[in-house]
Parts: sequence; C-alpha cells; structure tokens
Amino acid sequence: MKLLSVNVGKPIETDYKGKNIETGIYKQSVCEKVYVSREQVEGDGQADLVHHGGSEKAICVYPIEHYSYWEEKLQRQLKPGAFGENFTMSGLDEKEALIGDIYKIGETRVQVSLPRQPCFKLSKKFEVNNMHLFVMENGYSGYYLRVLEEGYVKEGDDITVEHRPTHGVTVALINRLTYHDKKDRVGLEQAMLAKELSESWYNKLRKQLSAL
Repeated sequence: MKLLSVNVGKPIETDYKGKNIETGIYKQSVCEKVYVSREQVEGDGQADLVHHGGSEKAICVYPIEHYSYWEEKLQRQLKPGAFGENFTMSGLDEKEALIGDIYKIGETRVQVSLPRQPCFKLSKKFEVNNMHLFVMENGYSGYYLRVLEEGYVKEGDDITVEHRPTHGVTVALINRLTYHDKKDRVGLEQAMLAKELSESWYNKLRKQLSAL
C-alpha cells in the first residue's frame, strides 16, 4: 500500500454548458513533501466549500487500480490526479477501505470518513457527458480522509493500517446502499454500526432505514 502521487491545485474559472463555473478539480502532482493540515493539503483549494473541503473531506483519495479501467473506457492515458484527487493510492480501493480505517502516511494519521460523491465537474474535466453518473454506477468513486494528526507527506510514502473497525462497513457498501440498493435493510443496519461515517451521510442512510 503506497501513496503514489500527491496532487494539488487552486480553483480556476472555466465554462460548462455555456455557464461560467469555478472548480478545483484540476490537480498537478508535486514531488516535494507537502504539509497536510486538518482542513486540506498544502497548496490545494476548493471552489465549492459547501460540498468540498473541510475537516471531513480534508483529503480526496482515488485508487490507482481504477485507472486502467478508465483508460480503456475513455481511450486515453491518464495521469495521477486525473479525478481531482489529492492522494493517488494503491492497495486500498473502495472494497478494501473501511469507514473508520486509520492509516499512517508519512507523518500523518488519517481516517476514512466517507465516499466521494461525484458531481458534474467530473463531466467537465473529462469532457464526457454524464461522467459523474458512470462513477456512481460502477462504484469507482474514491473516498475522503479526515486528518487525525497533521504532518508532511510525499509521493512514495508507505501506507500502514493502524486500526480497522470491527463493523466491516466498506466504502463500497456505503456506495451500494446510496445509489443502488436503497431498501437493503440488512445492509443499512450494518451501515449504522459505522459511527465514524460523516454525520450528514450517516443521517441520510438512517432516514433510508427508518422509511422501510
């Protein structure tokens, strides 16, 4: 398990379907070590602070394992950071990462907090209509980390799992319950064991369960 690339970028203005938008999805890899605070990676920035950034979404992760799938589907080569992620990582995709996992990366300690919820800006980034819907469909979403201990990281750092919750709730399970199997009572009851899930997403799934 490795941190293969650290990617940052400040928001820029661009055009989407005839409208001017601001987005921080365009990231560039950095080779030098960078400081990770409880709010974000040094040198990074978000345009929409309602839906991006903050302590629950301090670091956006995307698994390198998905890149070959997208390269084949899109018929193009992709560089790390292509999905607007801060950390391109290996060995911890959505089926492996548990909500509440604690990882040691460089000097930092981080915790899996919630899946990434793809938005239309992915469609703009790739110039592919409904790209964000494809991500919802196949579950290759990536996820977010909250920062428990600040510090420096750099590409090539090993990732050590320091703690794994016993509930077994993966990022993939949360995605499935959110987008596909919304009436899976057993799955929703299991998800309620993941107290480490971000409050807003936890409450959303709790409402789904209550409605059954």
